[in-house]
Amino acid sequence: MRLSSKSIFHRVGLLLAVMMLLSACAGTARKATDERDPWESMNRSIYHFNDRFDYYVFNPVARGYQAVTPRWLDDGVTNFFNNLGDVPNSLNNLLQGKSLAAVSDIGRICINSTIGLLGFIDVATPMGLERHKEDFGQTMAVWGIAEGPYLVLPILGPSSVRGSAGWVGDFMTEPYYYVKDGNTYYGYMLIDAIDIRADLLGASRILEQASFDPYSFHRETYFQRRRNLIHDGNPPPDQSRDEELELLDDLDIKLPTK
Repeated sequence: MRLSSKSIFHRVGLLLAVMMLLSACAGTARKATDERDPWESMNRSIYHFNDRFDYYVFNPVARGYQAVTPRWLDDGVTNFFNNLGDVPNSLNNLLQGKSLAAVSDIGRICINSTIGLLGFIDVATPMGLERHKEDFGQTMAVWGIAEGPYLVLPILGPSSVRGSAGWVGDFMTEPYYYVKDGNTYYGYMLIDAIDIRADLLGASRILEQASFDPYSFHRETYFQRRRNLIHDGNPPPDQSRDEELELLDDLDIKLPTK
């Protein structure tokens, strides 16, 4: 039996369970403060659960990992998983009709997997082959599929109905999805998750120092980042975004662009 198939069914079941829970509670939820977030009450509950899980488990593990891992090795691990991530990046570029970007991603994979020692050294970027961040959520957006309501997933964090469906496609195209050995498979996933969380420690410190509603900030940064990614860093004018940027400038906080 292929363990990766078992894992994907587990994740789909988790998503369906969350959706059922949200639907069951929708009738009793208080009125949302944002029309994109009709399930705000339940989303906030899941957000607070995730926040506590991160505070007591994920954050300490990430800090320990960063403390004991030399910088060169930390960078190498990040590069390794970025190299694996270029596989779904290239596929999604093809599905979005971005042939030149897809060829660039494939070139990155070939160069970093060989000269770059299985991706531990990012040789392709200095050569001018820019890394693209594409996923199935962006692909569905290009295909015209509506984003749907904002949705906070347990452990996984901010998403939307479209983003959650796209996440399943992303998972199935990750190279380690096809690893049959259970220990190796789950080891890849765990190290990848810890490495990503360690790289985000600086961003979490900014959020901890913020004096406004962190849930709303997470929601706004999610929508803005997704919009930016879908339009490849050049989104069309958005009056609501301009107003939000003015507010964030007053708070001396910058939205992520990558």
